[in-house]
Amino acid sequence: MATILSHPAIPLAIAVGCGRQVISGPLLAAGVICAVLPDLDVLAFRIGIPYGHDFGHRGFSHSLLFALLMGIVGLILCRWLKAPPWTAFWFLLMSTASHGLLDALTTGGKGVAFFWPFDKTRYFFPWQVIPVSPIGLSSFLKYGGLSILRAELFWVWLPSLVLAIALYWL
Repeated sequence: MATILSHPAIPLAIAVGCGRQVISGPLLAAGVICAVLPDLDVLAFRIGIPYGHDFGHRGFSHSLLFALLMGIVGLILCRWLKAPPWTAFWFLLMSTASHGLLDALTTGGKGVAFFWPFDKTRYFFPWQVIPVSPIGLSSFLKYGGLSILRAELFWVWLPSLVLAIALYWL
């Protein structure tokens, strides 16, 4: 998986590029939460759910269906998020979906169940350019955390900066 530090890059870039008049503070906070939320599935390990299970790591919570559900939550909570309904929907959907997209760029794991429950296949992109981050801070620090962060700066944060600039100019 990409690190918890880089998953928020996509919603942050969209928010910077679109500005506060489009992406409110509460909506941005919800987008950042949605961008990291899928990795709560690592808790499944603690209750005996194996990695490859539908509800295991990179399963249901990394699917486009889960992203759609988070978009629907945005529709329902749009007033609280201080955003028009469809802005909240699309922003939370994209923020959540970006998680699986970044994980599909990593070098490890079993892939991402993008199309669950219709297709239980786990996918990677053909170019896996981000070293997979170990689960847990001590493992991260012990097993090459700096090289992972360096790769994420290049493959996640730099493109996110370009996205923010492009959206700003549009």
